[in-house]
Amino acid sequence: MTTIDWDSAAGSFDDEPDHGLLDPVVRHAWAQRLETWLPRERSEVLDLGCGTGSLALLVAGQGHRVTAVDRSPRMVEQARAKLAGTGTEVLIGDAAAPPVGKQRFDVILARHVVWLLPDPAAVLRHWFGLLRPGGRLVLVEGVWNGVGLSARQLSVLLAPFTERVHHEPLSGDRDLWGKDVDDERYALVARAEPPRRHTEVVDVHLILRRGPDVLLARRAGTGYADGLLHAPSGHVEDGEDVREAVIRETAEEIGVALEPGELRTALVMQHRGPGGSPRTGWFFEAAYDPERPPYNREPDKCSELAWFPLDALPDDMVAYCRAGLDGYRTGEHFLIHWHEDGDTVAFEPRGTRRAVPLPAGGARTGRLHHIELWVPDLAAAVSGWGWLLGELGHVPYQQWAHGRSWRRGDSYVVIEQSPDLVPGGHERRRPGLNHLAFHVEDRARLDALVARAPEHGWRLLFGDRHPRAGGDGHVAAYLEDTAGYEVELVAGAAPTRPGPPAPAPHTDGWARRRD
Repeated sequence: MTTIDWDSAAGSFDDEPDHGLLDPVVRHAWAQRLETWLPRERSEVLDLGCGTGSLALLVAGQGHRVTAVDRSPRMVEQARAKLAGTGTEVLIGDAAAPPVGKQRFDVILARHVVWLLPDPAAVLRHWFGLLRPGGRLVLVEGVWNGVGLSARQLSVLLAPFTERVHHEPLSGDRDLWGKDVDDERYALVARAEPPRRHTEVVDVHLILRRGPDVLLARRAGTGYADGLLHAPSGHVEDGEDVREAVIRETAEEIGVALEPGELRTALVMQHRGPGGSPRTGWFFEAAYDPERPPYNREPDKCSELAWFPLDALPDDMVAYCRAGLDGYRTGEHFLIHWHEDGDTVAFEPRGTRRAVPLPAGGARTGRLHHIELWVPDLAAAVSGWGWLLGELGHVPYQQWAHGRSWRRGDSYVVIEQSPDLVPGGHERRRPGLNHLAFHVEDRARLDALVARAPEHGWRLLFGDRHPRAGGDGHVAAYLEDTAGYEVELVAGAAPTRPGPPAPAPHTDGWARRRD
């Protein structure tokens, strides 16, 4: 709280143009604003911290009945002289606890008062108790020379008591101040209507995958988290569902027109920023399409787009987004991410982790936990398997001296060159593992993977019968790496295995594919 000797200041108080309102231009500017802030009909107005009564005089002149309060006897003396004949009652008292008994008002007006209060939240609660239902609180505040209350800070203080707050910037109106000002000055008009049922902003985030990499945008010129990296994102607008919102935001921010079928729900997170209100974020996954490369469509809000490895994300990120991507990488589907008020918006590598995973429902018994493949050459296996699993939507999960793993959902694949590995190569036709099979979205995606597979150490098996080596009704590719491990990539719907092969020369696909 700032301590000011208001009695000593009373003699020169009206010298400031916006205090005394002696200049007709300044007086008219304030009168016009008050007309928009106050009810049109005659109302009971309580002016707190009234000073010498300049605003109270304008309010009374507009036909309202005014009660004015100030703690300085000399200020009150001047206010009473100024307001003589208007029917205004001027009282000596503390604005935080005005001496009005059980009287209730239609409007409480306070200019440059809240920033001086030692416990503004408690005082605002008391002031709302002095308003009639539907009444309004008119607060004129600002930040001067580094002191005061910003509109954002005061809005947070008002949030527990009302949802209807009108913010009106005042800095740009030089007539109000009798000069140009470059600091923050504003009015907030808050209605005495209790908050309705809790609501939250819903935001959407796109995890655009290019193999093991994700696309991030560096914020700029937005006033929030500028300079930090974040996934393409935005808010759900009225009438939209979350899928429509992420499609719209993606087109607006990075120029990619996604179809609904290209999106996969990756993660849902409830989040609270430092000093902010909770919000719920939906993270969607989509695959990079080289035919539709992303580009920066909002250079006024974004300084760059860049790809980053999902398992080695940069530190200069928004903490909220970083927590979502870390959760996505480790296979979580639901998170709570709750900042403390002293936290930073930016991710802190050595800071406290705020993300709390929430387990999904459903029986876990019987689900595949992981598959572990022992390989003779870890580096070669990581090169081939890392590419393929990344293209199939698996994300890097674990890393240790002898192995790596990639996770998708609740299951993961391990590639390990174990110190306990015995001599001898893998032979899929011996007892044991024959192959792993994975879904692929469609034939086009299958063809693209087959075309690129040789670059990463995979060769196509049964090429003379591709892509029908598994049977006429089964579209798939069979790949083998340099160590002899086989992978089946199945395009389209889940396959159904054909029956036993017929003895005819052209046996069914399962028999042919085993040749």
